[in-house]
Amino acid sequence: MNYELFIRSSSQSVDFALLKDGKLIELHKEEDDNKFSVGDVFIAKTRKIVPGLNASFVNVGYEKDAFLHYHDLGPKITSLLKFVKSVSTGKLKDYSLKNFPFEKDIDKNGGINHVLKSNQSTLVQIVKEPISTKGPRISSELSIAGRYIVLVPFSDRVSISQKIESKEEKDRLKRLLMSIKPKGFGVIIRTVAQGKKVAELDRDLQNLMDRWNAMCKKLRGAHLPSKVLSELDRGASIIRDVFNDSFSSIYIDDETLYLQIKDYVQSIAPDKENIVKFYDSKTPLFEKYGIERQIKTAFGRTVSGSKGTYLVIEHTEALHVIDVNSGNRSNKSNNQEETALEVNLIAASEVARQLRLRDMGGIIVIDFIDMAVAANRKKLFDHMRSEMNDDRAKHKILPPSKFGLIQITRQRVRPEMNIKTREENPNIGETSEIEAPIVLVNKMTDELKTLINKDYKKITLNTHPFIAAFLTKGFPSVRTKWFMEHKKWVTIQPRDAYTYLEYHFVDKDDSKIK
Repeated sequence: MNYELFIRSSSQSVDFALLKDGKLIELHKEEDDNKFSVGDVFIAKTRKIVPGLNASFVNVGYEKDAFLHYHDLGPKITSLLKFVKSVSTGKLKDYSLKNFPFEKDIDKNGGINHVLKSNQSTLVQIVKEPISTKGPRISSELSIAGRYIVLVPFSDRVSISQKIESKEEKDRLKRLLMSIKPKGFGVIIRTVAQGKKVAELDRDLQNLMDRWNAMCKKLRGAHLPSKVLSELDRGASIIRDVFNDSFSSIYIDDETLYLQIKDYVQSIAPDKENIVKFYDSKTPLFEKYGIERQIKTAFGRTVSGSKGTYLVIEHTEALHVIDVNSGNRSNKSNNQEETALEVNLIAASEVARQLRLRDMGGIIVIDFIDMAVAANRKKLFDHMRSEMNDDRAKHKILPPSKFGLIQITRQRVRPEMNIKTREENPNIGETSEIEAPIVLVNKMTDELKTLINKDYKKITLNTHPFIAAFLTKGFPSVRTKWFMEHKKWVTIQPRDAYTYLEYHFVDKDDSKIK
């Protein structure tokens, strides 16, 4: 696997595109005015206690109060409240927790009105950004993420990523962290810590302790509400969470951001510093590497897959529905079950990519093509789980139902990525919107692959003059690429009478090919 990260900067935002083997799998946008990122820590004030919900509404400075449920308080909330009060008033100046007396854990089935009071100051962390009409979701169980470990104040536990399978490695890492972690702090060992030496882990731990101490210094005299700890910017946090030896390049088109990212990569992986490259060209970065094209074709209502398959994605208030269609694959095999399995496996890979790309959360229902053989349904389920392994969002996948439906729940902590792919209809008198030209060209390309296999002696494409010009301009043009791939020349005939979306392939007798 080969990963590449492309970072595009503008005056209002920064876009991050993550490619796996040349295919876009994640797209993020960091707005300059986003003041409530996942991981940010605020000193805030409880506004209203609601015993009926067993929750509190907390003022973190957003237009709507943040929601804090009892189960998100954490067992050590009373210790945290005592610590915040002592530090804020200046009574406590040692932030290490080694001599701080912990309070008794709260009852996990208790009521919030027995723990919090209105107008009480506390530390809270953003766990879900404001989405739609809802304010941010917060937690008082704080954690500070590093490259190899996550620091958890007011805890003594050492937890290890379940993705580390070796028992010997788990035992080794646990022994190392138990020997170096400070008293009063727990740690979560991340997957990338596998095989790392104690010096690297200790350096990461010290960086996290420095961030904790810097945060505590801000508490004294802080205005309520105010941010006291910022999550790393999106670029650094993406690199921190997904960076590995498979990364071959990181391209950045902003010089200031390039220097920041280069310094960060140098600090976490000095041997990979040379993969960070400054992109300086008149051709926009996303255009140069075909990312803009992938964005246009990946975010529409209909998404084309390989071998003629396609997905139809519908978004509703309650859930997301994805319909799997075989397209022209239905003619490829005499065995319907075999065709259904092949289409479903291809679609499952594309569904996993789409969930990450759009950051779809909540309930997702996928209507796969029905399969009668139980072994094939299991094969599909296993493949779906395998494809979702790289997804960093928490998710749960249920086996296929009798109707061929697979249900997935996926955690969403940021607003869903939604890219507009439809454009104004250029036909005179039309006020509707149509798919972007590149989406139409993708459909043509998929259809052409099928026609090539049928061995027509001559193929002509009749289409709107705008589309005809798009297909034939430049070198190599789209038509030239078709020829280089299929060794078949396609004659392109502009038709003034056609509407913008209309096109037909015809044979040597000028008969439409179906």
